[in-house]
Amino acid sequence: MSKTITKPTITKAALNGHASNGTAKKVERLPVMKTYKIFIGGKFPRTESGRYYQPKGSDGKPLANICRSSRKDVRDAVIAARGAVSGWAGRSAFNRGQILYRIGEMLEGRSAQFVHELMLHGATQRQAEAEVAMAIDRWVHYAGWCDKYQAVFSSVNPTNSSHFNFSVQEPTGVVGIMAPDTTGLLGLVSMIAPVITGGNTCLVIASESKPLPAVTFAEVLATSDLPGGVVNLMTGYRSELLKPLATHMDINAVVVADATKEERVMLETEATCNLKRVVYRKMGVGPSAAEDQSPYFILDTQEVKTTWHPIEKGQGGGGGY
Repeated sequence: MSKTITKPTITKAALNGHASNGTAKKVERLPVMKTYKIFIGGKFPRTESGRYYQPKGSDGKPLANICRSSRKDVRDAVIAARGAVSGWAGRSAFNRGQILYRIGEMLEGRSAQFVHELMLHGATQRQAEAEVAMAIDRWVHYAGWCDKYQAVFSSVNPTNSSHFNFSVQEPTGVVGIMAPDTTGLLGLVSMIAPVITGGNTCLVIASESKPLPAVTFAEVLATSDLPGGVVNLMTGYRSELLKPLATHMDINAVVVADATKEERVMLETEATCNLKRVVYRKMGVGPSAAEDQSPYFILDTQEVKTTWHPIEKGQGGGGGY
């Protein structure tokens, strides 16, 4: 015995959100939650762990799916950063300044998006606008220092022999950065800018509770002139990712914002494995954040190279010119 199957009919009224009797019908739908990926080697891979977390907005609702990076992601980021060291450090200081200034221009062009994301994280519009403006100004500030800090901090040294003796600043190499959790954008910029101004490359762990502006910042970097691998950005839990920064043997220095007493003990113990430099930064909030801008922060990840050169006959003696 055959059975006739009647297909459901979708009317034009139903598609327009109205019932057949002409009354309005509310259509419920679930929003598509964005997945924010990490940034390694100029590309946007998903974390190899496949894990994610959902930071809450000011209304207590999840904002997005944020990659929960793993130790393997840190290793991949170090490989990318190490591969970019020679090219970035080998560029002229003026060219590095040009690239950083271009990034500042692009940050200005996307300032409305940064304001929106900071407000999602609980900032008022006035607070968000102030933070974005200060972050852009700070980035441009360090762009201007790219071709100037050597002139300020290098030196010609007096000697007691027939030699020239001069000291210059050189990048230390690959730097691991733990951004502060108090700000989503300003703290991130304050940590990255002096490191790459000095010719280093870096891998950065973004704010755990306010990651949205950090990933948007990575999108700006990806479409700028910055070579891939100079800045590598990961999201995830500070408690899981800080120790891999300290223990990785190919990271030359770590810069950590707002370290607790327990974190300092761990960092100083683990960093002895390869004698990496550990730098602590206490990030300000509000008006005190102006103190987080200084050319001296560039020196935190620089090595001093001193060169001796003998003076031949006819060039003078006694260490002078």
